[in-house]
Amino acid sequence: MKTYTVKPGDVQRNWFVVDAADQVLGRLSSQIAQILRGKHSPLYSPHVDTGDFVVVINADRLKLTGAKADQKTYFWHTGFPQGARTVTFRMAMAKSPKWVLEHAVKGMLPHNRLGRQMIKKLKVYNGSEHPHAAQKPAELRF
Repeated sequence: MKTYTVKPGDVQRNWFVVDAADQVLGRLSSQIAQILRGKHSPLYSPHVDTGDFVVVINADRLKLTGAKADQKTYFWHTGFPQGARTVTFRMAMAKSPKWVLEHAVKGMLPHNRLGRQMIKKLKVYNGSEHPHAAQKPAELRF
């Protein structure tokens, strides 16, 4: 008997839609990351992208627990002298709620070519409308 190894052509990708309204950012993004990686599937293999597509709606209605909305900061550096920049969660949500969720999920995926391939299957929209109705996404509740 031989061990079955999944190949990229064997993967059947499904589409799921997730409503992010009144969901906690960290808990939601960890569950989305598991679906993007394919860990919910019996065909999971760590070296093959076996995950499904995830469409997230109402990303502008995410929330954090406690006082983290004002305390949580995002940091980056421009590369120039004195180029350190920070922004709070509340300011980031006012500017781009889509970026906040994508940033959280991307941090939970592998940091290599495989992770960059997986994050492309995440589609985030601020409102309740999305253009992926033709794929007939199944609704996921967490």
